[in-house]
Amino acid sequence: SLEDYEETVKKAKEAWKVWADIPAPKRGEIVRQIGDALRQKIKVLGSLVSLEMGKIFVEGVGEVQEYVDVCDYAVGLSRMIGGPILPSERPGHALIEQWNPVGLVGIITAFNFPVAVYGWNSAIAMICGNACLWKGAPTTSLISVAVTKIIAKVLEDNKLPGAICSLVCGGADIGTAMARDERMDLLSFTGSTKVGKQVALMVQERFGRSLLELGGNNAIIVFEDADLNLVIPSALFAAVGTAGQRCTTARRLFLHESVHDEVVTKLAKAYAQVRIGDPWDSDTLYGPLHTKEAVKMFLDAVEQAKQQGGSVVYGGKVINRPGNYVEPTIVTGLPHNAPIVHTETFAPILYVLKFKEEEEVFAWNNEVKQGLSSSIFTKDLGRIFRWLGPKGSDCGIVNVNIPTSGAEIGGAFGGEKHTGGGRESGSDSWKLYMRRST
Repeated sequence: SLEDYEETVKKAKEAWKVWADIPAPKRGEIVRQIGDALRQKIKVLGSLVSLEMGKIFVEGVGEVQEYVDVCDYAVGLSRMIGGPILPSERPGHALIEQWNPVGLVGIITAFNFPVAVYGWNSAIAMICGNACLWKGAPTTSLISVAVTKIIAKVLEDNKLPGAICSLVCGGADIGTAMARDERMDLLSFTGSTKVGKQVALMVQERFGRSLLELGGNNAIIVFEDADLNLVIPSALFAAVGTAGQRCTTARRLFLHESVHDEVVTKLAKAYAQVRIGDPWDSDTLYGPLHTKEAVKMFLDAVEQAKQQGGSVVYGGKVINRPGNYVEPTIVTGLPHNAPIVHTETFAPILYVLKFKEEEEVFAWNNEVKQGLSSSIFTKDLGRIFRWLGPKGSDCGIVNVNIPTSGAEIGGAFGGEKHTGGGRESGSDSWKLYMRRST
């Protein structure tokens, strides 16, 4: 309730006073212990992710592993963050850039990565000297509670307040309270572009800081010289992994006209081999969608794709079994600018589109509102560097000969345009969790 929220914020603010006084390398040591505590529970947490979210067990474990890895990363970072000492123009003076924690970081995460996204934020925010207030997705609250209990035990074993990493479970009313609350020194929000826009406006209204990780409408581009042995498994993994519920899922597949038919045939064959089943079964590659609403969105999108001139060459239907299972789906024949192609549907639908020239397809990659992840398959070095350059992909993540859906913790994760412009995890994204004093 809002009363619980009020109490939690007060406790978190009090806990921050203790945490801010601890030297950064010591904070790193606490984060290292959190990583170790998660390591010990990795399988049970991975199972819980599968149970609540619906992703396959190895992906659930992989997600907890990401949190563990980012803890390791943060430990090193805790001894490295700092600003330069610059030459002062005034005799006998020093010019220093000092970085200080912002204070309390509010972290709102989505159902599709109910552990990893919190991990990226909290591990980095903590070594920077911030307290965290987490609101997980209402549909994955067991995971939020389990992770928070593990962290609280580590903090309390070190004679520190558990409230340094506080948790609130609630709906949109709590999210709105966080966005409007001046005591949230930074609000990190992961979710849809639609809700992200509302959050951004509420935070901006109070001149607060927000870090936004919103939607993606990611494309893979396959040129005539591509290695198709790489393309088929990559496109399959990027499009049907997590049943199409990643923000980095491939939703558009641009094929050069010379390889279009061959790739579609091979891809449909590969789709037919996808092992669908219980996420806890080690043989399963593809589990259910998260909710009944997601199934409805899937069916609506398939219907719209047909109405706009698309042909369903694989899938397109609900699977007749208990749970929110739908067929992984391939749609061909739509124009690059069809309204449904420009819509991010959080479901396993891949729109296959034909192109002739490099210049046009780079423009098509960039013409959607979102700018998260993108990928090309080619052996042409000149083209690779054009793709990485100023007239290439306008996305935050730009891949070559690998799928759209992988990310590494050492690089800053995030995207441009309607993806929100935020960056989390590696590189210099720690700066977003701090304020600079010159």
